[in-house]
Amino acid sequence: MLEKIKATSSYILERTKFNTEIAIILGTGLGGLVKEIEIEYAIPYSEIPNFPVSTVDGHKGQLIFGILGGKKVIAMQGRFHHYEGYDLKEVTFPIRVLKAIGIRTLFVSNASGGLNPKFKVGDLMMINDHINMFGDNPLMGANIKELGPRFPDMSQPYNLQLRNQAFKIALQNNIDLKEGVYVGVAGPTFETPAEYKMFRILGGDAIGMSTVPEVIVARHMNIAVFGISIITDSGVPGEIIEISHEEVQAVAMQAEPKMSLIIRELIALL
Repeated sequence: MLEKIKATSSYILERTKFNTEIAIILGTGLGGLVKEIEIEYAIPYSEIPNFPVSTVDGHKGQLIFGILGGKKVIAMQGRFHHYEGYDLKEVTFPIRVLKAIGIRTLFVSNASGGLNPKFKVGDLMMINDHINMFGDNPLMGANIKELGPRFPDMSQPYNLQLRNQAFKIALQNNIDLKEGVYVGVAGPTFETPAEYKMFRILGGDAIGMSTVPEVIVARHMNIAVFGISIITDSGVPGEIIEISHEEVQAVAMQAEPKMSLIIRELIALL
């Protein structure tokens, strides 16, 4: 893996000559943030050695290099999922590459289903913790000590300082920012009513099919993480209706400007 990480990061650095410590992963329907980036380079995933290719509608599939909030950033416009057929090491390979490039702070976003009855569709939820229900872990197998420790600490997967700053930004801009626990599942099916109920009992506030493996790998390499979800549908008993991927995208795109504002202002403070 180390050779692949080195080869991929070297290709990116040689092609762009772009150095930064900040990266963003944009989830389903959340690619609009790219419009706010002063783009200097854009590389399709298909051109990057060893990179997977995003196959999901709403994930354009390119690496963006530019300026946001007055800072240099790299943005993944589209991520990879376990349900696409990738194992979790492949899903998280880009995080390894970003660290090799020099990333020290990672912003992750996603569209998710609401489990907390106090949440409504269109709300923003800052992630303060997560529950891994993928049935797998990207750190399984031999540990590469050059990347991180065998048993990484996960007592604070989502950076407290960034979360506190996000609350202040939301308050200043009259944004109702929720906070809660994200449950990560493999997908690709949406949950049944009984599954929604179970995950709520377990302590989940929102549920989705991404993010958790990326955060595990980021923390393995001591990257600070800020995570945010847009609640695109409800898994609350009595509110569950048939949902489609297209509807999830539509809700995410409507709420995306508020999420973009918070991320942009956080980056400006770094």
